[in-house]
Amino acid sequence: MTSWDVAVVGEIYADHIFGGFPRWPEPGEEVYAQRYTRELGGGSVNTACGLARLGRRVRLVGLIGDADFDWFEGRLSEFGVGMGGIRLGAEGTGTTVSVSMRDDRTFFSWHGANRGLVDLLEVPAVLADLMAARHVHFAMPLPRSLATLVLPQLRQAGCTTSLDVGYSPVWLTDSENLATCREVDFMLPNRKEAGLLCGEDDPEAYAAWAWAEGLTRGVLKLGGEGALLLDGDGVRRIPAPVVDALDTTGAGDAFNAGLIDALLDDDPLDRCVERACITGALCTTVAGALHGLPDSSRLRTLHEQTYGS
Repeated sequence: MTSWDVAVVGEIYADHIFGGFPRWPEPGEEVYAQRYTRELGGGSVNTACGLARLGRRVRLVGLIGDADFDWFEGRLSEFGVGMGGIRLGAEGTGTTVSVSMRDDRTFFSWHGANRGLVDLLEVPAVLADLMAARHVHFAMPLPRSLATLVLPQLRQAGCTTSLDVGYSPVWLTDSENLATCREVDFMLPNRKEAGLLCGEDDPEAYAAWAWAEGLTRGVLKLGGEGALLLDGDGVRRIPAPVVDALDTTGAGDAFNAGLIDALLDDDPLDRCVERACITGALCTTVAGALHGLPDSSRLRTLHEQTYGS
């Protein structure tokens, strides 16, 4: 019997989010944000909280600094996410400064405690923690050496897997990692990341590349344009619902949560991507990655309005 629905493992950050800029500043120019938020961050936190908000039992696995333990414990508890999978690292909590525009965002980050993440995942007790889940989501550039150790054991344990490496040019352009893309059940890039994988900034080109490379089932996140879906039935686009986007921080991570939530319901893949588009869209309607995460009721309402019952 599994202990939780999803184990989410990856880098954890303290986010400092500046938003509401009318334009990007010129070199040497100072501009002022209209909004500022300090929040828990990192793809792992955003996706874990998104899944917990949708009613899933979630295990978050990662590293933070000792000084932030109480803050993380209190904030995660608001979403029903516990601290059992989080360890204290040798350094302070990783930190990200996010400069968020209406349609895009830029990040400045320090790895901090996340530098110990690979070593953490090689600990047998931590791997056993992951194997106790129905699905394992990696929100990190998973090194090939670690993938060859972890992924076969997860598959043998009956776990499905997904991977979102984020904007990691070194990982995405290393041909050695193509095997990892094939071995996970879902590779979840956005358009910019897909361009690094296939060499072209074109969703259809990515779909053709993915099929040629043996990724016979895939999803490409396209922001406000929705998503592109690839499987044995061909390639098709799933539109996103129209919302008043305020802050795109964490939208891709919320998309991941919606997709995984639907996968756990054994929904058809098209409906999984529809749910993913909704959670991603709703996340953008509030500043910060966590405040806009929907519950199941809100998700169902927008799904019916956008795609029908």
